[in-house]
Amino acid sequence: MQIYNTLTKKKQEFKPIKKGAVLMYHCGPTVYWTQHLGNMRAMTLADLIVRTFKYLDYKIELVRNYTDVGHLSSDGDEGEDKIEKAAKQENLDPLKIADKYIKIFEQDIANLNILEVDKKPRATECVKDDIKFIEVLLNKSFAYKTNLAIYFDVSKFKNYNQLSGQKLEEKLQGAGKAEVEDKNKKNPNDFALWFFKAGKHKNALQTWKSPFGQGFPGWHIECSVMAKKYLGNTIDIHMGGIEHIPVHHTNEIAQSESANGVKFVNYWIHNEHLLVDNKKMSKSEGTSYCLQDIINKNFDPLALRYFFLNAHYRSKQNFTWQSLQAAQNGLDRLRDFIFNDSPRDPWASLRSAQDDYKKQFIKYISDDFNIPQALALTWKIIKSNKLNSKTKKELILDFNKVFGLNLNKIKKQKKFLIPDEIIDLGIKRQIARENKNWKEADKLRKQIEEFGYIIKDLENNNFAIHLK
Repeated sequence: MQIYNTLTKKKQEFKPIKKGAVLMYHCGPTVYWTQHLGNMRAMTLADLIVRTFKYLDYKIELVRNYTDVGHLSSDGDEGEDKIEKAAKQENLDPLKIADKYIKIFEQDIANLNILEVDKKPRATECVKDDIKFIEVLLNKSFAYKTNLAIYFDVSKFKNYNQLSGQKLEEKLQGAGKAEVEDKNKKNPNDFALWFFKAGKHKNALQTWKSPFGQGFPGWHIECSVMAKKYLGNTIDIHMGGIEHIPVHHTNEIAQSESANGVKFVNYWIHNEHLLVDNKKMSKSEGTSYCLQDIINKNFDPLALRYFFLNAHYRSKQNFTWQSLQAAQNGLDRLRDFIFNDSPRDPWASLRSAQDDYKKQFIKYISDDFNIPQALALTWKIIKSNKLNSKTKKELILDFNKVFGLNLNKIKKQKKFLIPDEIIDLGIKRQIARENKNWKEADKLRKQIEEFGYIIKDLENNNFAIHLK
């Protein structure tokens, strides 16, 4: 098993702390809003990694947290707590806000067939542990107190930016700055472990008593504490989005290794972003889609999962409605092959070919979780003349243990219907042809093909549309 480790900036052979076992922590959602498709991609990619380890006979223990306090409206220490901001906007208690969006999130990941994790702690459940952790840092002189917060002193930790490779002066703008001008803060990049109910946080809705004063934990401390509490001082894998590298994960390493005195994480895995129409998702532009938007357009949520299989976790992926339709078509074709009756094959499969395909699959998923190559191999198997249909189906159902497309649960494939919007394009093309507007007709044909369909002209000005 080879894994690209963000810490070393190269692929490395995976050597777990305990043979045959994996301790993995995944940064979960901040539950103040419905999670967008980029978050769903991150969850699906982590699920594919978990399924890969399981397929390769590792026993994996996964912890994914819920952040329901302490994450301010920047990834540093600026702004308002995201949960409290949502609570004020919706006129609900912060606890009810968290409950509401956790429920939506769990339904979404269930629809995407994401496996249940071993532990899913909420930050508010671990505040007492946060306090003990901060006391250790204070006693070791890695942290200091002002009137507004308790900060981690980054000057006390060697190689603070080892994960990002940045110099302190090159850190992202705003990272490590307090929400209020704190004249007693020692270094601009020091980050808050605990905010006091003071200054701009004097009216905070969620606070707790502590030996150092009433307040609430910072976002970064929560993940370090939950990883330690449920997995131990040193873990095999920590996963999250690339946006967490320069601030959140950098801070986790500093405080964890300072408090515990040992290496925090052996392998850091970071997934790239999901784009929409080659741009960053934007609420203002109406492109911050969620899973319900997919369902409202009559797409199967597993079509989105199939779409995610087509790009490597370390690559950006571009979402368009055309690409989702192509993914739906691909999933439908795969289901059709697996579950619809096929003629009896008059030959037996070559055992050597079957073994070769299985070895190739294992090679791909063991090479930094190369799921796109593994999916391409599936279609190669379908076209193979060395295997009969029965063997092909057995192989694909075996691979589905990693893909998670529920191919083993669908009893009968529904008859595929061409969407109305595709038929409308076909009608418009036919009208353009009747008017001898060949340029427009060709444009519409290409548009239909972009959605994953082929249009054929028939006699008497009729046409037929089918999947590519």
